[in-house]
Amino acid sequence: MTSTVATSAAVDQAVVVDDIWKRFGRVDVVQGLSFEVRRGELLGFLGPNGAGKTTTMRMILDIIRPDRGRISVLGGEPGVARQSRIGYLPEDRGLYRDVPVVDTLTYFGALRGMRLSESRARATELLEQVGLGDSLRKKAAELSRGMHQKAQLMATVMNEPDLLIVDEPFQGLDPVNAELLKGVLLSQRERGAAVVMSTHDMGDAQTLCDRILLIDGGRRVLYGTVPDIRRAFSDGAVEVIGQGVPTDATLYRSVSHISPMDGRIRFLLRDGATAQDLFRELAATDAIVERFSLDAPDLSEVFLRAVAGDPRAAAVA
Repeated sequence: MTSTVATSAAVDQAVVVDDIWKRFGRVDVVQGLSFEVRRGELLGFLGPNGAGKTTTMRMILDIIRPDRGRISVLGGEPGVARQSRIGYLPEDRGLYRDVPVVDTLTYFGALRGMRLSESRARATELLEQVGLGDSLRKKAAELSRGMHQKAQLMATVMNEPDLLIVDEPFQGLDPVNAELLKGVLLSQRERGAAVVMSTHDMGDAQTLCDRILLIDGGRRVLYGTVPDIRRAFSDGAVEVIGQGVPTDATLYRSVSHISPMDGRIRFLLRDGATAQDLFRELAATDAIVERFSLDAPDLSEVFLRAVAGDPRAAAVA
């Protein structure tokens, strides 16, 4: 029974990074980093500039190799044998400037093992999907920055890779095109691909990602689901929306302070009190509670507090 469970877990893991280290000169850029990426999951890879994110991604891609530790990609060692099953969108974009964009995507598809006719049909379909149907024959040098970025992401998903690694995929895009490309990434996840997305946009990380990994100085700082991480940084507050909710803190044994704001009421719990304690007290009143939720901080606030050394980060590291 145990071996069956272990085998099932291994099949579910697209990437396993186990205690990897990487040094350049005298600097350990990555230090004892461990995490996994599951199939059908979008992992947000976060960290300040210079944290070691790009180095880690390049090790997963076998562009460089760790000095110590182990990496497994799609069930085996990273390397050429698995490159056709991986899609990579680097932060520094690059399509052939003097080649029609549909020809470039067709070529990339053929490199990944697709038949030429199949690859051209797929390239045409994807470019039309993101509004570039009228620009199939345009050279990359003739495309706007946004058009170029859309074409580059389509090149990355040409052969429906099992693992997709994208570095700042929405950077510099207008809201309409950003939403369009978010839909592309989510559709890749929904078909079962593992997606690793490096981003500095905490809003995107909070709304798109199943789990996040935050590293700083090459070390893991936070790792887990977005709700769990936000909950770990909650300051013991509860947000309530409803009618007839008493706002006198002296009426509650579980509450130390109440702040009504914009139709919401924020309850700060006493030390040792739980949200369940407050819920029971509200149930004993005539209040009509329409929403009752832990008032967890946004991921942007969590990021700043974790990087600054907030001790609560240890609970989800």
